[in-house]
Amino acid sequence: MNAFDRRQFLQLAGVGGVVVVSGLGAAARAADAAPGPGYDDFFFVQLSDTHWGFDGPPNPDSRGTLPKAIAAVNALKDAPDFVIFTGDLTHTTDDPRERRKRMAEFRDIAAQIKVKTVRFIPGEHDASLDNGRAFKEFFGATNYTFDHKGVHFIVLDNVSDPGAKLGDDQLAWLAADLKQQPADARIVVFAHRPLFDLYPQWDWATRDGAAAVDLLMPHSNVTVFYGHIHQEHHQMTGHIAHHSAKSLIFALPVAGSQPKRTPLPWDPAQPYRGLGFREVEAEDKGTKFVINELPVQRV
Repeated sequence: MNAFDRRQFLQLAGVGGVVVVSGLGAAARAADAAPGPGYDDFFFVQLSDTHWGFDGPPNPDSRGTLPKAIAAVNALKDAPDFVIFTGDLTHTTDDPRERRKRMAEFRDIAAQIKVKTVRFIPGEHDASLDNGRAFKEFFGATNYTFDHKGVHFIVLDNVSDPGAKLGDDQLAWLAADLKQQPADARIVVFAHRPLFDLYPQWDWATRDGAAAVDLLMPHSNVTVFYGHIHQEHHQMTGHIAHHSAKSLIFALPVAGSQPKRTPLPWDPAQPYRGLGFREVEAEDKGTKFVINELPVQRV
């Protein structure tokens, strides 16, 4: 993906929690240099917190931002290797029938993505009221792993348990999976909530997330992508980098900046403010990744 194509994407995708990752290959190179021997470049797109079914003042275009983001992805000159939605696909409802209706609508809209592989993980709005039952009916497993071009991807479910926990069984599953990976394996983790205590007062934490981080810590190349907080945030736990994605529905305030976790108001003069995205480039330099954050673009 060359520099022109990345700039084009920044112009097209004016909304959404979108992350583009490239350069997770086997040999380091500059962002736009010619590929070297054995280099296997790829990128994926992350979208988060679409909250399909939400309707309210924080976003008068609540039924428009998701289709616009999908159109932007489809307009890319170079298609991503895969797309992943990191939770809160739908907005919560106590009505099981309405929950499934929203999931069916979201599934049909997401099917318009012109990429062969589209993956999903749940958010608490999708899964906490029924332990992920409806989500599994539509999208399959809530935690799983997959490998792609030398990178091991791990999807964690820290939302199906209403107590905001991974749980002992999932932690044992994670431990068993990591035992199969060498210490310098390239590992990318997806979760909905942050695995560290960002701001537990606002439910911005995973109660046993520290146990997952401890399991990941012996591995030297780990990056975590998550959603949930509806804003860009970066955190290090030791050598593990955690990056949040913005939302496709409304922005939330900085942790502790106001008494309640209420959405930031829509500004007609700056529509879609706070619904930006970022591009992340990763280069394999020995056993480390270099992540370059680009400025967030807004419409």
